[in-house]
Amino acid sequence: MAKRKSAYKPLLYTTTVRNPKRVKALLNILSKFNGEVLTTALTWSIVGELIQHGLYRPMKVVDAVKVKWSSTKRGEFAETVLRQDEVEQLLTNNPQQHKQAGFERGWPSRFATIFNFTKELGFVYFEINEKIEFSEIGLKLANSIHVDIQAENIIISEPHPEFEQQAFLHAMAKSQRNNPFIRVLNENVPLILLLQVIKKLNLDSSFNNAGISKLELPLLLYWKDNDATALYQRIKQLRTNFGYNPSWEVIIDICTNEIMEGSDIVREENSIMVDYPDEFIRKMRTTGVISLRGGGRFIDINQNEIEKVNYLLKAYSTYPKHDTEKAYFEYMATTDEKLISIDSKPVDVYENDKLLLKWIEYYTWEKIKKELNTLAKKGKSKDDILKYLSHPIRLEFLISLAIKSQFKDLKIIPNYPCDDEGIPTSTAGGQGNQGDIECFENENGVLVEVTMSGGRTQTMMEVWPITRHLEHFSKKIEGESMCHFVAPNIYIDSKRQIEYVKNTEKLQIQARTINEFINYLETSTQLFE
Repeated sequence: MAKRKSAYKPLLYTTTVRNPKRVKALLNILSKFNGEVLTTALTWSIVGELIQHGLYRPMKVVDAVKVKWSSTKRGEFAETVLRQDEVEQLLTNNPQQHKQAGFERGWPSRFATIFNFTKELGFVYFEINEKIEFSEIGLKLANSIHVDIQAENIIISEPHPEFEQQAFLHAMAKSQRNNPFIRVLNENVPLILLLQVIKKLNLDSSFNNAGISKLELPLLLYWKDNDATALYQRIKQLRTNFGYNPSWEVIIDICTNEIMEGSDIVREENSIMVDYPDEFIRKMRTTGVISLRGGGRFIDINQNEIEKVNYLLKAYSTYPKHDTEKAYFEYMATTDEKLISIDSKPVDVYENDKLLLKWIEYYTWEKIKKELNTLAKKGKSKDDILKYLSHPIRLEFLISLAIKSQFKDLKIIPNYPCDDEGIPTSTAGGQGNQGDIECFENENGVLVEVTMSGGRTQTMMEVWPITRHLEHFSKKIEGESMCHFVAPNIYIDSKRQIEYVKNTEKLQIQARTINEFINYLETSTQLFE
């Protein structure tokens, strides 16, 4: 079969890079086989493990398996590990007609499809009858998840959420459009092109110094080369003619007829103007160097990471080309220690308080409640900012805003890393016995710990760390201290364990569901109880 000819295409991260959290979950399983020779038989075993943990879920599933997977979403670790006979039954009952070059038709090709994008990002390399080869950064990402199997229960913890940002910053800093894994003619590194164009727009005194607008992003996604000056000038012309609110028709015409010269396939307008930009923003946000401005209408450089941005532009504005997949992987896999060693600019307490006050002016109490209710049901947000935050990050942000909204004079310190607008870029992580949100009410202190996890994972991976965090937090407090523990649902074993801690350690912990905590904030005169 003749290879498909290369062509210019818009950047579709929906197909080339999946959910970052799913990436590290998949890598966590694959890392068990690091250094082993990848045979056809081993591909079956690895896919079997993915199915066993609920990370890959075939279509034809018996009721007993549906029950085990019912409490978690596709792409997430299930709470219950499948028995080996259940896995074998699923493999047998779901034959795959899939075919990938170099792999046998069926489950071996499905294995390649699942993991191919991790090769492109420089996390792991594999070929049939060759050793599975993880990069240093790939192993770091894989090990950012800890998986503990107790009986049939899968207990997940993520002690180092910062590894995710480090890994994707490395990948996006180098990721080339026309690399050997993808047959496209577009010639640029999207993150670098984005940063270059934003800097040029912000240096132009005729504009608002807020970066590039979401409406303008399709031009970047369609752009054929790495000429940031030409792209900046085209955006400037667009703004001169239509301001900051050009119609969809104008943008689509520039992309399909001017840039692509009518050579692209017909695409849905909503895909060009909403879906592709949204996915691009999500992936760029994983790097930590991008901020959202104007209520999500503009994408700008995160000034807290300006040292990293300046280094990126100096180190990666020019880049080597590679003819083979292995050579490109080796380039992507090389760890740049500078990107890890450059520290983010910390946000001081006074600045953090100003940012929280700013956001409670933007989000009313009713809006905060609505978004928290959506999270309680693990639903999707339609908000132009919140939709870019994963559920755990969004929960920490919204709970911080909820407390500040009801207790404006309270000193509140969320421990999540954030951009220069105060929007979190990751969860707090709990490093150094540090809790999620620290609140100071006169001489008393209130620690607020939040989680999206439920079931046994909540009990095993949340309650004991909370105990440790509260003990550490208490040392900062002149008066009394306590902790609010907030989750979509409080698992019965978590309640029992918290009662045990109260009785044995004499620590005050109050566990509430998200909706119960909202009601508490609405009806209480103080956060400390």
